Amino acid sequence: MAFSSIITLTKYPNFFSSSFSSFRQIRRFLTPTSFKSMAAASSASIQETITAPYGSWKSPLTADIISGADKRLGGTAVDGNGNLFWLESRPTESGRLVIVKAPEKIGDEPVDITPKDFSVRTVCQEYGGGAFNISGDKIIFSNYKDQRLYQQSIKSNADAFPVPITPDYGEPSLVNYADGVFDLRFNRYITVREDGRKDRLNSTTTIVTINLQEKNISEPEVLISGNDFYASPRLDAKGERLAWIEWGHPNMPWDKSELWVGYISDKGDVYERVCVAGGDPAIIESPTEPKWSSKGELFFISDRENGFWNIYKWDQLLNKVVPVYSMDAEFTKPLWVFGISSYQILRCNEQHTLIACSYRKNGRSFVGILDDTKNTLTPLDIPFTDTNNIALGVNELYVEGGSAILPLSIAKVTLDAQLSIPTEVSIVWSSSPDSIKYESYFSLPELIEFPTEVPGQNAYAFFYPPNNPHYQASGEKPPLLVRSHGGPTAETRGILNLSYQYWTSRGWAIADVNYGGSTGYGREYRERLLGQWGVVDVNDCCSCAKFLVDSGKVDGERLCIAGGSAGGYTTLAALAFKDTFKAGASMYGIPDLQLMREETHKFESCYIDNLVGNKENYFKRAPINFVDQFSCPIILLQGLEDKVVPPNQAQIIYHALKKRGLPVALIEYEGEGHGFRNAKNIKSALEQQFVFFARTVGGFSVADDITPVKVDNLD
Repeated sequence: MAFSSIITLTKYPNFFSSSFSSFRQIRRFLTPTSFKSMAAASSASIQETITAPYGSWKSPLTADIISGADKRLGGTAVDGNGNLFWLESRPTESGRLVIVKAPEKIGDEPVDITPKDFSVRTVCQEYGGGAFNISGDKIIFSNYKDQRLYQQSIKSNADAFPVPITPDYGEPSLVNYADGVFDLRFNRYITVREDGRKDRLNSTTTIVTINLQEKNISEPEVLISGNDFYASPRLDAKGERLAWIEWGHPNMPWDKSELWVGYISDKGDVYERVCVAGGDPAIIESPTEPKWSSKGELFFISDRENGFWNIYKWDQLLNKVVPVYSMDAEFTKPLWVFGISSYQILRCNEQHTLIACSYRKNGRSFVGILDDTKNTLTPLDIPFTDTNNIALGVNELYVEGGSAILPLSIAKVTLDAQLSIPTEVSIVWSSSPDSIKYESYFSLPELIEFPTEVPGQNAYAFFYPPNNPHYQASGEKPPLLVRSHGGPTAETRGILNLSYQYWTSRGWAIADVNYGGSTGYGREYRERLLGQWGVVDVNDCCSCAKFLVDSGKVDGERLCIAGGSAGGYTTLAALAFKDTFKAGASMYGIPDLQLMREETHKFESCYIDNLVGNKENYFKRAPINFVDQFSCPIILLQGLEDKVVPPNQAQIIYHALKKRGLPVALIEYEGEGHGFRNAKNIKSALEQQFVFFARTVGGFSVADDITPVKVDNLD
């Protein structure tokens, strides 16, 4: 399920350009097997070009390949011996998540740590994250089926089978855990707990401790409580101080949160607390990601000064927060999931503190070394233009990321003795190691900036033109699929997405829009959507499509829109309130805002109020209330186990549109929650959207053998 050997990208500092526009640049460092695959792809490209309509092109990037390659990362960790572990999803195993240990020697295979009957996933706050942690030879993880925490030995012996350490509350469990840390001082585990036993939609979140010494399982003890939400409990090196993030309704953690430090007594309780950041009503900020240095300094990330998430440090003696480095760039992302780790403290001594950090500016990610004393930030030359979490090894970093031609991967970045220059960069895991075979079919995204409906205000998108070395079109422009991301406080990024390449290699263009409200561009851009959901996002998606039509890049008569979750709502709203698009696809989208508000989980229960603004807007911006304004075909896709956007949302809009007489199809997937994880369903969703658009607006035949689902009022 992962690379059978490590692929070395470079052994020399500053060898690579930062763009990595082609796999050919790293060809001489690939394994022989990969080179043969590449040679075959190059040979295949020496064929006669076929003239055929956009959308009808045949591509080797099949839905089977893409669905099987849609692996996700649930985090990385390094044990005390420097061994790397990661959490990967297995679409071909119904989306099961498995902790994997990296091979210690080149040529060895990665080792699955998680037994077959387990899946490492928490549904804390529905979106999860922070599902496992490692200390010594022990792993503690959350098991998806029963949501209990289990302890497991990493050693390959009889003790390696997981043992539960939290009570069994039955299935489905209403108690979830996330983002835990080992407390070696008291031999216990400190973790966030979400408890919905009294009220699932109004659960209680606390920070609790779990005793690891007792053989009998007991109820966890509450250590921190009183606010609506908690995240990121982090102990200092001596186990004497605990830092954490907390926030309360109606805020989301990226709106306003607080960073606290609690002092731990000899009995293990918190006897004193200090609010480090977020407590001053005159400063609107959202601190996150606290980390302690070996000297006992507390670092964290906040947007308190320039509106961008930058790194700060708490001066304990003065009880004062000081900036470590200021820049109009985002050094983290919104706390949708637990366990985000955007930076690591490399070295901390009397001379200086070195921090390895990931940051994002103008649609692109960088990894750099920040010297606290010199106030310098030096970018590292690595092959990723999009990065996520960073884990710290022994004189090396493990960076999650990718680029326009590299799929989601983990890179091992070995540093020199000064911890400032990469001496070697190698890929140790890839979500799709075989994607290299299809390089000639990849459409490289262009970051575009386009005007919105607000004068002087622009928004951003990644534009993917059609690309297939064997085909060309004649006398026409390509159809366009506008993608609206979820969140809506999220961000689309220019990493290789094989699902997008499925479309572009068949002759479609794609525009992946970062509408106002997206993260990655600072607080001001993020807050464009407050009170304006269903307006700004819809307008920006329409403006992007118009911009591309006016630029002569796409066919104005074949514009489609698709999105999932909040992006599904934007899709439905665009089709109800605008006439820009000719068809749409909504995956677990929201047609009824008021119903969503009543049924959603606690984490987002006030979020929708912030986005919609007032009671009148709940009616005015809900597509279900304006079914008579829909005028084009729609396909709906929905998981039947979805707790974020319940299945009744898709069902009510389906029946309303069917009654209205519009072409509409509804596909429901058993066992799927919020987002599709099973390879069979990923394949179905991709193929059915493609053939649906071809039938309703394409004006071309589909080259693939796909049996379309029944479309009401069309078949």
